[in-house]
Amino acid sequence: MRIILIGPPGAGKGTQAASIKAEYGIAHISTGDILRENVRNSTKLGLSAKSYMDAGKLVPDGLIIEMVGERLAAPDCKDGFLLDGFPRTPQQAEALDMILQKMSMVMNAVALLEISDEEVLRRLTSRRVCTSCGEIYNVITRPVKTEGVCDICGGKVIRRDDDDESIIRSRLNIYHEQTAPLIQYYDKKQLLKRVDATGPKDAVLKLLNAMRSNG
Repeated sequence: MRIILIGPPGAGKGTQAASIKAEYGIAHISTGDILRENVRNSTKLGLSAKSYMDAGKLVPDGLIIEMVGERLAAPDCKDGFLLDGFPRTPQQAEALDMILQKMSMVMNAVALLEISDEEVLRRLTSRRVCTSCGEIYNVITRPVKTEGVCDICGGKVIRRDDDDESIIRSRLNIYHEQTAPLIQYYDKKQLLKRVDATGPKDAVLKLLNAMRSNG
């Protein structure tokens, strides 16, 4: 199973990705993780990327695409993978198509997690995070037992700066601008599967299971 997961911040991509990885035993590939790993290991691509990052510049598409290509060639991707955070544009999607074509692979589905901007705001402005272990809470749906204290490790629980409403709205605007052409791209290829992200957390999993049964 080869899947792309698309959705705005707060749509639950992390939760869905964990469920899909556990169900199908496939690699979960995040471009952020790939980038950090290459930089940490001082690979040729990592050193090139670091030169842009140190200068405060965005890492060029070409480098990211090359890193993704190398990652998809790894043994753990042979039986399938989940792409999270890539592609972000039709140009990146076209490059991914070329990579897969060279590997004699095809994408099975592109799952679009749909959720209203207001629901995103409700979720993220009420999110809290432990500064020690990274455990995530929510003052509405999963509050800590003791105010400001992590239930797991006793660390300090805070609201992150980027969970401010004005910052979230800005991120949503960027997401909509960037993602609209990508959604059209995969819709035309009849790969796009729309999922109500306000529903049960295993909604994507049920969709993929149904696809496999019908296939």
